[in-house]
Amino acid sequence: MSTAKDSSDPSPSDVSGAIDFFTVARGLKTTPRTGWVRQEAGPRIESVADHSWRITVMAMVAASSDNGNKYDINKCIKMALVHDLAEATVGDITPYCGVTDDDKHAQELVAMTELTSKLTNLGLSANLSNGERNNDMVGAEIMDLWKEYEVGETAEAKLVKDMDKLEMILQALEYEQDGKNGKSLDGFFGGTRGKWKTPIGEAWGKEIESRRRQTKAEEERS
Repeated sequence: MSTAKDSSDPSPSDVSGAIDFFTVARGLKTTPRTGWVRQEAGPRIESVADHSWRITVMAMVAASSDNGNKYDINKCIKMALVHDLAEATVGDITPYCGVTDDDKHAQELVAMTELTSKLTNLGLSANLSNGERNNDMVGAEIMDLWKEYEVGETAEAKLVKDMDKLEMILQALEYEQDGKNGKSLDGFFGGTRGKWKTPIGEAWGKEIESRRRQTKAEEERS
């Protein structure tokens, strides 16, 4: 018995493009964070996907904590989720990789263009009713969110950039507490001080630093 095709069913190209997109995005799960590799952090090097997941949770909590409704919470969550998506193909490029900021951005822009193009089906959007979405629109939204984060001028982008730094130093603290690092992690903390863009970022940063000092004091006493 055959089933009639509903007009809202996804097209074969939509389905194929989505699975292609998810397959490439897997690269975030298998790409280790370069900074931790360089410093021989342990016992386990986190992946870019590990990092992105916690940033997303942090962005949700931080944006929700603002009583003045300064942030678009939904945008913060989405931006945090996709802000490192280019690294699925170009890898985690750090200042120690010998790549300029301009070259890094250029490489990541190409990667994002190629990746989001997998979600593009030109001409399909015009046939949608108001309020409906398709892959083409989702791909454009992902690219717009990534570009907004890169520019870093909106309230949401500033918040997510702070969450990016905060997740890094929180992970550094946790690695220090694990006590299995080959090299010092001091540089991760020094690189964030005085660079917070939001009050909550500064407050959370101070709390993490305070816990680090407490941990070190306890180690010295033992």
